[in-house]
Amino acid sequence: MARFEPAALPELLPVFYRRLFPHGPYGRWLSYGGVAKNYFQLREFSFTLRDDVYLRFQSFGSPQELERELQKINPYKIDIGAVYSHRPNQHNTVHLGAFQPQEKELVFDIDMTDYDDVRTCCSSADICSKCWTLMTIAVRIIDRALVEDLGVRHRLWVYSGRRGVHCWVCDDAVRKWSPALRAAAVEYLSLVKGGADTVKKVTLSHPVHPFIRRSVAVVEKYFEEFALLGQDILGSPEKWAKVLALLPEELREPLQAEFPRKKDSLQRWELLRARAERERERGRAGWPEWEVMLQLCFPRLDVNVSKGLGHLLKSPFSVHPKTGGTRAKSQAISETRKLDKTNAGRISVPLDLQRLDQFDPFAVPTISSLCQELDAAGSDGEQEDGAETEPKRRTRDYRRTSLAPYVRLFERFVEGLESARRGERIRRSDLQGDF
Repeated sequence: MARFEPAALPELLPVFYRRLFPHGPYGRWLSYGGVAKNYFQLREFSFTLRDDVYLRFQSFGSPQELERELQKINPYKIDIGAVYSHRPNQHNTVHLGAFQPQEKELVFDIDMTDYDDVRTCCSSADICSKCWTLMTIAVRIIDRALVEDLGVRHRLWVYSGRRGVHCWVCDDAVRKWSPALRAAAVEYLSLVKGGADTVKKVTLSHPVHPFIRRSVAVVEKYFEEFALLGQDILGSPEKWAKVLALLPEELREPLQAEFPRKKDSLQRWELLRARAERERERGRAGWPEWEVMLQLCFPRLDVNVSKGLGHLLKSPFSVHPKTGGTRAKSQAISETRKLDKTNAGRISVPLDLQRLDQFDPFAVPTISSLCQELDAAGSDGEQEDGAETEPKRRTRDYRRTSLAPYVRLFERFVEGLESARRGERIRRSDLQGDF
């Protein structure tokens, strides 16, 4: 894969927005079939330009106008905000207090830095295949709950391009949820409580809620790979002391004495589970091993991003422009390569939930690699038909690159929204015909 150089962005971004960005399905997504008059025009976009110039409250009369603007200014990053009461680009002309967000997708932002207290392989902006399992667990738990517990249907999961994942819940009813409803949903989906000074962050009440039981079932599928092998959470006295601190005293003291006699994390965890089961057989209720598993692996949501209508979130198919930053400069050469590989220039792409376990953030294309793929494909396509329309040529362009499967995922998501909308119109028409 071509190495990404931030200094090359001014040359790469015009190619990306002209030949690769999926303007067609993107505009169809955010128009929602013209669900309300001027719906697209009332949507806020924000752009980050070169040298961190930040433009908020941008809005456009149509998806085509947005496309022209993107190709004109070539933003380094795109963020999407709410649908407002008035056009965002005219917010300064509106009476104070009259300009208010009306609706927005329910969004979730899960960032790997929020797991720094439980991962030992990486920290800060670094990620690797070992800790990425945490993102897989998060998507599995939250997505199941959204569908089965909260009854939503249209979810777009997206790799952020750096160190986390985003979710856009796009159901018509959900987009109209109040901040109070959004906060209630986030509270339902949250379990890990407390800041850096809190040792025990998960305490289960009895009886254990079905949502938590189902979440434990998800964690169990990945716990050995992530915690016992990848993080080796019981591999040394220093490591197992952190786990024992989460247990009740009647478990902690005997395990402290027995752990040194066991060979590795796997054997020590089996001992811990057996001890906990024995305590339950004696009538001492509780699931301390579940509390440990959930504290290490349960999703950690950014509450403020989800509950407020005014927060913006990075757009799908935005470019992540920065490398590891100042911390990367202080690392050894090998570590710096790790940071560059992790987040430099990658595209924020949709996730295929059918293949989630196989997703590799390091395999996601960068803007550099995509432009190199276009060059490698040659100019023969442009010479085939000089009269070909721009949209048709652009469609063929992305199909020549490794962006193609991600655009197809996005198109299928948009088609699902449109199909559901047609079905709802038919249903309403049939109901009206009954009277």
